[in-house]
Amino acid sequence: MSAFFAFHIIKEDKEMTNIFIGGAWPYANGSLHLGRLASILPGDILARYHRAKGDAVLYVSGSDCHGTPVAVQASKEGVSPGEFASRYHEEFADCFRALGFTYDLYTRTDQPHHHSTVQELFLKLLDHGYLYQKSTLQCYCEQDQRYLPDRYVKGICPVCGQQARGDQCDYCSTILDPVDLLERTCALCGAPPVLRSTVHYYLSLSSFQNALTEYADSAQGWRDNAVRLTRRYLQEGLQDRAATRDLDWGVEVPADGFAGKKIYVWIEAVSGYLSASKQWAAETGRCWEDFWIDSAGQADSAEPSITAYYVHGKDNIPFHSLIWPALLLGAEGLHLPDRIFASEYLTLEGEKFSTSRNWAVWVPDILSRYDPDSIRYFLIANGPEKRDADFSWREFIYSHNSELLGAFGNFVNRSLAFVNKFWEGSVPDGTLDEAWAGSLDELYKEAGRLIEAGHFKEALEFIFSRIREANKYFDQQQPWLQVKQDKTAAGHTLYTCVQIIGNLANLLNPFIPFSCGKIREFLSLGEPVWHPVTVPAHQPVTRLELLFERIDVERIQEEIERLQADPGQN
Repeated sequence: MSAFFAFHIIKEDKEMTNIFIGGAWPYANGSLHLGRLASILPGDILARYHRAKGDAVLYVSGSDCHGTPVAVQASKEGVSPGEFASRYHEEFADCFRALGFTYDLYTRTDQPHHHSTVQELFLKLLDHGYLYQKSTLQCYCEQDQRYLPDRYVKGICPVCGQQARGDQCDYCSTILDPVDLLERTCALCGAPPVLRSTVHYYLSLSSFQNALTEYADSAQGWRDNAVRLTRRYLQEGLQDRAATRDLDWGVEVPADGFAGKKIYVWIEAVSGYLSASKQWAAETGRCWEDFWIDSAGQADSAEPSITAYYVHGKDNIPFHSLIWPALLLGAEGLHLPDRIFASEYLTLEGEKFSTSRNWAVWVPDILSRYDPDSIRYFLIANGPEKRDADFSWREFIYSHNSELLGAFGNFVNRSLAFVNKFWEGSVPDGTLDEAWAGSLDELYKEAGRLIEAGHFKEALEFIFSRIREANKYFDQQQPWLQVKQDKTAAGHTLYTCVQIIGNLANLLNPFIPFSCGKIREFLSLGEPVWHPVTVPAHQPVTRLELLFERIDVERIQEEIERLQADPGQN
């Protein structure tokens, strides 16, 4: 048996679950910044965890390539909207690969496959009586000679009096229609738009009031922000919403008399979860239905169950907790979201991220200078999971040095270096410390429970609390003295340390996969699993290197000066 297969495991029989994970679709109109990344990263943690657990996972997302901002910017640059969107789509894909994201499919919305799926869903809603035509007033800019998408109408929120855009007030979270805004202006040129009569399809969202209330009341596994905001919208009463718009760039409306009109982005973009699943099935020969259509509903059914996670920022809550479920109910027979994990906002050095002011840390740039595990670790350990959080260069660098290097890296490297020095690079014979045997079993159970509940920060902190205990165990056992006085006892100590390290390569893989991959190379281990494992005695330790390098704290001031001097290039 080769060393690779010498990683002994005991796997309990269990029923496999089909896990669908829908990650938010970044808009292909500019580079990703850390605020957006913080809301997307938990999807990959879930995917890695559930794969290790043995579940069947479908993890999809893609670039949102339609909309007026893309079309306007493409026109300014003299390129097609598709060409413009491709620039950022490729950049996003490169960033996600560099960060270790394990999408089963990362696609884009301006593809024929997505268009056909969206149109099919639209026709189902029409056939089932949930779409109707209505003459309405839409904002039109005479200076730019175009109908304005809701987000391109700015004004004063009639509810709270704050500045707002035409689809939603970021201050009080009220869902708006552009005609509701006071002191309306065009976001393109600043001129006041006029109102012109036009005919559009409307989604009868009010028809789903009772069904969605029942659905939301019975929901489990939603974060509190999703629960609170969804209840508020339901208590206020759901209003029908336009399903089409007068746009140049998007999915054509599959109905007579609607040439030149497009399916509205709030229907089209969320439908990407379904279109991406169907595209994945077409490309792999697998069944998308396994992740979207429940079994016959019989308790004794042999078919695996489905759990659907949706991971995004809090500004997208109503689209995932109300609108997408309404579309799925209207299409009939498709699985609704089970767990909605919406992140709060991330600020930068105490200020709100602002792409217009270029006050941001851009993902391609930070990846060019820092370890992807350092980025992943910080955004989970210090991220906006339950409340708004702040990214500061000081905290980022100190977090890397104290936790990743000082605690985790230190324990791994000094333990394995000790094995190399005194046991000629081979895991010594020994017995796992009894207390640690129980602790490792508890680690898998509790960390898994926390991950499934969306408490990623707590799960990571729980694992790192055991890493600190492991360092304490090493110091208390004093193997540098044991090896001189009783090498057998020292062997038991280092054998226990190696078992802890081998299991940390599983437990931390959802969070910091690159360093865990290095550990698997050190010990010639197999793919991650989610239960206690044993690294056998005499397993060779190979290609040992430092997991992390110390970051000079002088970099803190350098990064702050870079941010302040030229925010667009930080």
